[in-house]
Amino acid sequence: MVLSVGNFPIAPFAKHENNPILAPIGDTWEAKDVFNPTAVVKDDKVYMLYRAEDHSGAGKWNGTSRIGLAVSDDGIRFERHPDPVLVPTEPYELPGGCEDPRITQIDDTYYLTYTAFDGKSAYLCLATSTDLFHWTKHGILFPSWTGGLDTVWSKSGAILQQPVNGKYVMYFGDTSIWVAYSEDLIHWTPDPNPVISPSTDQTRFDHVLVEPGPQPVLIDEGILLIYNAAQRIIAHGTPEHGKLRYSAGQILLSKDQPSRVLKRTELPFFVPGTMDETTGQVDNVVFVEGLVAYRGAYYLYYGMADSKIGVAIYRP
Repeated sequence: MVLSVGNFPIAPFAKHENNPILAPIGDTWEAKDVFNPTAVVKDDKVYMLYRAEDHSGAGKWNGTSRIGLAVSDDGIRFERHPDPVLVPTEPYELPGGCEDPRITQIDDTYYLTYTAFDGKSAYLCLATSTDLFHWTKHGILFPSWTGGLDTVWSKSGAILQQPVNGKYVMYFGDTSIWVAYSEDLIHWTPDPNPVISPSTDQTRFDHVLVEPGPQPVLIDEGILLIYNAAQRIIAHGTPEHGKLRYSAGQILLSKDQPSRVLKRTELPFFVPGTMDETTGQVDNVVFVEGLVAYRGAYYLYYGMADSKIGVAIYRP
């Protein structure tokens, strides 16, 4: 997907009046919450892959995650496939499951990154498909990556569709954002130096953490990466313990040197505001993971308070 829509950043995205476009349903694998979707266009239809939780498991979050598939003829109204298309089967995927998909199509193959959670550590994993329904798992991408933490931990991989200098590029991480490179799209080598880190300015929207959103895309000026970010909520002049607000920003990176940041938004372009975004499994969250060019517009798919799914549209 190459965007030629003017200058960085791309905005504004208008939230659709019929949000949420997908919500929990039934009493099985997607009964508790549906959120954090990715998307791709195929045969003039939008295919959305989304994280769904059931009511199994113990503890506060009480849900195992699976990845479902829904299809739309207009980008707004989706018909769900009855069964999940990616389910936890490996020890490192249980009990948490398969979480937070991000998709990139390269030639006839779809590359899906997702997070596996074994209850202690998160692992960035990869699966591939040629039809979006049947997936081949390729395991953990960075089995020893810690990102400066005390345990193995990796998440949130977003792959650029076009190679740069003969290698494919993936941005990843959920504290800072790092970059990794690959020649075959299966085996990846991370750069130990972060591309961007949380801001040191505690008044900014991205001072607690940053992590990639949808697949990065080429625009006229460089590589555009939409990223999710968190800031601590301030009440009565002091930070509220454990309470964060998730919003989204954008960075522009060099086409020739994908680790070099050219520009970074000072303010978020996408913030929680509606009741479905401010109240849910995790309050005050918009979390973007899907971006498609579709019928002359750009559709941004996102999780609403870790409970439902919405879409916002940018029409150049």
